[in-house]
Amino acid sequence: MSVVRIGTRKSLLAMEQARLVGEGVRARCPGFAYELVGLTTTGDRIQDKPLDKIGGKGLFVRELDRALVTGEIDAAVHSLKDLPAELDPRIRVAGFSPREDPRDVLALPRTAAGTPLPGAPDPRDVRALAAWLQARRLPVGCSSARRRLQLQALLPGVPVEPVRGNVNTRLAKLDNGQYGALVLAAAGLKRLGLAARIDRALAPEEMLPSAGQGIMAVTVRADDRASWMDGYSDEDASACGRAERAFTRALGADCAMPCAAYAVPRGEGSLWLRGLYATPDGRICLRDEAVLARDACEEEAAALARSLL
Repeated sequence: MSVVRIGTRKSLLAMEQARLVGEGVRARCPGFAYELVGLTTTGDRIQDKPLDKIGGKGLFVRELDRALVTGEIDAAVHSLKDLPAELDPRIRVAGFSPREDPRDVLALPRTAAGTPLPGAPDPRDVRALAAWLQARRLPVGCSSARRRLQLQALLPGVPVEPVRGNVNTRLAKLDNGQYGALVLAAAGLKRLGLAARIDRALAPEEMLPSAGQGIMAVTVRADDRASWMDGYSDEDASACGRAERAFTRALGADCAMPCAAYAVPRGEGSLWLRGLYATPDGRICLRDEAVLARDACEEEAAALARSLL
């Protein structure tokens, strides 16, 4: 087997996720060898504007798709939540990693010594946390409409503003006093060895995750068999990821539309799916849930989404 060139964004998290996939495949596929190819995407270059104002999730994908099509790389690793609902027809998803913690989390500022700020509340006390953030007059940083809408319900009266940059850049902005708190994905923090920065994990009932959150997707050219993925792709993550993406795809979802979907396996033959849809202004926010048959999860997830429109 020749060396498989795995493309990824150059951020620390993206490189680590690609490495985890490469090592996961190597553990299951004797003779597998890979090298990581870091690429800079348009989304990485433009850091001074909210993502939904400059083209959405596709900005993190286009250069990797182009490198796949031209043969510069053999595969690409993405956070599944960052893949657009509709893929380039020349590209397909070859498989999914096992799912890491899918929840969103709150991170509070730290002192230079790495300790909580004096007077910081117990983050489990939502009322005390909201009062502390209001008193500090600093916004909570989060970049997606999905998070923004749900955060305003969880912490009413607390200002919310966009934040861009990789995980470490965002944490530096938090600790430097630009934000009162951040909403981040638990999976990214854990993969970077930064689980200690999780001050409060938000249950799905408090903040429903983005479709595919916690799952890594491997894309290849549509005509590539990619047999090396056969022993790696996780069946539960695949079923849940496909159902969640089908839900958001049926809504015509993009970064400007607050929507969310989270599926959990229920035995061998079914999934439990909870979904959220809201108008961009947040005036209409609807939730529903259903038990789906695994062998028809995409069709049934799409039907659940359409019932909210």
